[in-house]
Amino acid sequence: MSSFLKGVDQRTSLAGMNRMELLLFTIKGKQLFGINVFKVREVIRTPKISGVPKSDSRIVGVADIRGQTMPMIDLAKALDLQPIQPENYGDSLTIVTEFNSSVQGFLVEDVDRIVHLRWEDILPPPDSLQNVNYLTGITRAQEQIVQIVDVEKVLAEVSGLDDDMSDEFISKHIAKTKDHDFFVLGADDSTVARSQLKSILDRMGIANKIVNNGKLALDFLRKWADDADKGIAPAVSDRILMVISDIEMPEMDGYTLTSSIRKDERLRDLYVVLNSSLSGGFNETLTNKVGANVFLSKWHSDELATVIVKRIEEVNAQRQKQA
Repeated sequence: MSSFLKGVDQRTSLAGMNRMELLLFTIKGKQLFGINVFKVREVIRTPKISGVPKSDSRIVGVADIRGQTMPMIDLAKALDLQPIQPENYGDSLTIVTEFNSSVQGFLVEDVDRIVHLRWEDILPPPDSLQNVNYLTGITRAQEQIVQIVDVEKVLAEVSGLDDDMSDEFISKHIAKTKDHDFFVLGADDSTVARSQLKSILDRMGIANKIVNNGKLALDFLRKWADDADKGIAPAVSDRILMVISDIEMPEMDGYTLTSSIRKDERLRDLYVVLNSSLSGGFNETLTNKVGANVFLSKWHSDELATVIVKRIEEVNAQRQKQA
């Protein structure tokens, strides 16, 4: 089954073209679920699992996979579906994933295939479900609805990750961001990432709006640019400190958002930060290609906050020169 993902490293050409590949799998029954291939290392028959005392119930244990010990997560249980019984682990498959600087295995019932899609073919979940489910998007494949799982949210919950800004950072830098007219626009399809980004900005005293995909972010920016054209608002570059965008998002990814910003003369001077749960040189290369200012791997709050503080200092210095 590991050969199922053969050649994934050569698929990076899809990034930057608003295209992606989705690994389809089933958890229980015929319902298809999906995960971006770039998060997947390999698919294997579930190995022997050793229990871990006092761990989250969704972590069924740990396994040694190719010399690396990693947590094994029953994805069905994480999604409040009927869990895989321990005696059936040997009949299940494990999707080995790498994102957010960690490696873990997700137990699933079966793997179907990889499909090639456009991000515009992937729709965000209904507004009524935005903050209560584990989906980042919905699409169609093989004449079926495919639900794209928010594995970042699953991992954050089962591991109890808390990456808030450190007290040391706050005491050192927070005075630089208070009592200013800064505004940040954010875009991310993960509820966990949106919540964390908003928390960082709120604690820094920075006004913000966080949307769940690149298309909504671009629509917001163009609306503000139209207002500036009509003379009823300042130029967008005078109103927005920076745009902080995820890369993988329904309808429009972060690369396409950045390219669209750079092609619009009313927006091209905006400071753009791209971040992703996916590490790798191709992200940084494409970040430079599309014209973003900074690439960050998710989610290190102090690192992101440091970028924000540095940008504030640059803007304040520019304002003092113009005064």
